[in-house]
Amino acid sequence: MVNSDIDDRIRGMVQAFAGELAALIRESAFDTVRAALGESGGRGRRANASLGRRSDRSKGAKRPPQEIAKLVGKLRDYVKAHPGQRIEQVAKGMGVSTRELNLPAKKLLSQKLIKTRGEKRATKYFPK
Repeated sequence: MVNSDIDDRIRGMVQAFAGELAALIRESAFDTVRAALGESGGRGRRANASLGRRSDRSKGAKRPPQEIAKLVGKLRDYVKAHPGQRIEQVAKGMGVSTRELNLPAKKLLSQKLIKTRGEKRATKYFPK
């Protein structure tokens, strides 16, 4: 009898420990995924934190005008330094997504500060 009571207590402690360990592993995995997706402030790509990423805003929220203006300036400088690149190359070089560059590129084109050659994905950007 005494052995079965001790065995039951040991089993209970082992199961509790295993449950806590599984919860910690799950939490660690979620943290890793969040960091990889850029939702926790720790960014895997360069320049992301300085550009005010989506993790700083709720889903669907607009970017602040000063953030867009900052990105417009960085895009203009990048295109001057690297003429003839496609938007995918520019985005990779700047460490941002192509989606984030859509509005800044449109603003620069409308202000005639950059020009393009080509169509669709073959569009290349040049300074004016």
